[in-house]
Amino acid sequence: MKQFSKINAGVVGVGFIGIAHIEALRRLGINVAGVVGSSPARVRAKSETADLPAIYDSVEALAADPDIDVIHIASPNHLHVDQVRACLAAGKHVVCEKPLALTSADGADLVEHARAAGAVNAVCFNIRFYPLNHQMAAMVRSGEIGEPRFVTGSYLQDWLLLETDWNWRLVSEEAGPLRAVADIGSHWLDLARFITGKRVIEVMSDLHTFVPVRRHPAGPVETFAATTGAEDLIEEEMSSDDAAGILLRFEDGARGTLSIAQTAAGRKNSVSIEVDGSDSALSWFSESPDYLWIGHRGRPNEILQRDPSLLTPDAARTAAYPGGHVEGYPDTFRALFKEVYQDVANGGPAPDPAYPTFADGYDALLVTEAIARSSQEQRWVTVAR
Repeated sequence: MKQFSKINAGVVGVGFIGIAHIEALRRLGINVAGVVGSSPARVRAKSETADLPAIYDSVEALAADPDIDVIHIASPNHLHVDQVRACLAAGKHVVCEKPLALTSADGADLVEHARAAGAVNAVCFNIRFYPLNHQMAAMVRSGEIGEPRFVTGSYLQDWLLLETDWNWRLVSEEAGPLRAVADIGSHWLDLARFITGKRVIEVMSDLHTFVPVRRHPAGPVETFAATTGAEDLIEEEMSSDDAAGILLRFEDGARGTLSIAQTAAGRKNSVSIEVDGSDSALSWFSESPDYLWIGHRGRPNEILQRDPSLLTPDAARTAAYPGGHVEGYPDTFRALFKEVYQDVANGGPAPDPAYPTFADGYDALLVTEAIARSSQEQRWVTVAR
């Protein structure tokens, strides 16, 4: 079994998320041996602040390096499929940002390619890896809240509120036809499936484009960055969703509601989820990530603070610090990658991986495709299987 320090990783994409991957890998003691960016010049410029390793000219060159064991794909969405295929064909383990692909057909193909290659494969649904989300999942599985009945919540941001806010995620050719739903809504949907253990089987959705025309500079704008206002701006009509309201039906009868928006002023990266069971309820909010609300009918409600000594074994394993030492967004990447790289060290995927795999990414694509169809046809749509 390889030690983490003996594993070499490469990262494709050096934007906001790519740098988050690099930082988390380094915290685990994994050597980030190479990176690929949209251009060597951009990577060199980013390296001045991010201390990047060797720069490769292409994904193919990175995948061809026999010393690289794992490749992380953190590039724009439309590039994922070809890049993942190239890495798997070269015998690499792969961690891919969501969405795994732009279509469920391509997602299914990647699941099969990874299976045939015997490769460790993961999709970066990192929101699962706040320790108290693992705690919620363990409590639901053990029957502590009774039968899950109603799952509600939201994922809200404001970084695309203004007509001058811009990023490649607004370009359908690069991000796909869905935006807020595919970008942040997929995280919530995966979280709901993980916590409840139930798949979404039917959806009714209403997608909104609140900013129909945007003005943006000719060059790229990094995620969460704002334009300076001094550039010559290009006007462009928008078709992808700024926000969505979604009704959900889960297998075994549970119901749910989800609100998604990237135009919610003041909400920087706000995730909430509540699972109401037949006996008790659980509620978690990302802006207070170390606290889990536990609701009761006939006795006082509880607040569980994240403390490894108080959590279930699965949840405690995702925590790196003692109680009272808040763990946040960057820690979710570390916790996810720790599980992934345990399988890499063991030489292949476990029978029941402790992290979201390509199969989970494929399931998310099936649900988001049903959401898009529901909004277009204004009716309930069954999720394909």
